[in-house]
Amino acid sequence: MGFIMPRIADRFRGFLPVVVDVETGGFNAQKDALLEIAACIVKMDDFGRLFVAETIAVNVEPFAGANIDPKSLEITGIQLDSPLRMALPEIEALRQISQPVRKEIRATSCQRAILVGHNSFFDLSFLNAAQQRTGFKRSPFHPFSSFDTATLGGLAFGQTVLSRAVQSAGIDWNESEAHSAIYDAEKTAALFCAIVNRWKILSGF
Repeated sequence: MGFIMPRIADRFRGFLPVVVDVETGGFNAQKDALLEIAACIVKMDDFGRLFVAETIAVNVEPFAGANIDPKSLEITGIQLDSPLRMALPEIEALRQISQPVRKEIRATSCQRAILVGHNSFFDLSFLNAAQQRTGFKRSPFHPFSSFDTATLGGLAFGQTVLSRAVQSAGIDWNESEAHSAIYDAEKTAALFCAIVNRWKILSGF
């Protein structure tokens, strides 16, 4: 019997895992500003192993009347008045993230994307709130299901904090680069791939 090429669509019941991290002006998705979004597209190689293929990132303009806690800016290091931010309105930011995800869904014969995040409910809640504010109708993501690497890290390594789970997986971590959407998304994606690939070795799934 010939070799059957593994497909990512078969691994997650038709879902394409896309790792997302957002940076915000606080913890309330309805009231606090969405400031950064980064998304990592995950692919599967010929042996059924996952790897991070592409990162899409955008800086976001705070919506009108948005709350921004100065403590959040201290943690993230975001300078809202920096001309280098080149921030986009929420609806355009959503388009920039969604278009390549939809393209990958079509290319892999998946049905839709599923958000992967560290404490994924937080990231998904901010995306959903931005979509509701802007009337954005073409989100590729499942509206409420997600994969949480805090849970997976607890299962695989006994660690629920991102930095500790990442290091337990043998992945480098630089605390000075943390709390940017790109860095955290890429480390979360590396962690997700490491756990899924390790499970494949252990279970043969």
